[in-house]
Amino acid sequence: MSVTTPLPRYGRLSIALHWLMLLLIAAVYATIELKGNFAKGSEPRELLKHWHFMLGMTVFALVWLRLIARWLHPAPHSLAGAGWEQALAKLMHLALYALMIGLPLLGWLTLSAAGKPIPFFGLELPALIGADKALAGDFKELHETLAVAGYWLIGLHAAAALFHQYVRRDGTLLRMLPQRHQA
Repeated sequence: MSVTTPLPRYGRLSIALHWLMLLLIAAVYATIELKGNFAKGSEPRELLKHWHFMLGMTVFALVWLRLIARWLHPAPHSLAGAGWEQALAKLMHLALYALMIGLPLLGWLTLSAAGKPIPFFGLELPALIGADKALAGDFKELHETLAVAGYWLIGLHAAAALFHQYVRRDGTLLRMLPQRHQA
């Protein structure tokens, strides 16, 4: 089935935040993956960790704006057919939002418990809890485990969008793309 009538679209703010968050999240993952290429304590490694923290906290700040935008301008109705598909799509979106909130919060808690500064573009964010090395290790382990789950969730989300675009041809992906204006 191909789409011939205009589909209800996401709002411009939601679309912009979606793609901005994708870029930020990709940068967060890239910085932490690239840090492994440098020796512990080296300047490039520390710089990558610093950017990882700051970009992660940017995701944390923007996810709240994204939730407000979603509340003010709800998502268009799902194009998914069966009830289980709609439930799965909602569950996926909830899981992605949980990661966008939970991962940065766990990173903040890890640094807080480790007694390390929490950098944010020239500012230092306050510690959420007191120093506790064992707790910092627990938070870090949970943060890393959920980050791996994030790879899978993001991959499944992208695969579902591509499935809708190229197999179902129902226009789901088009609703999240910036609209092109005809000249």
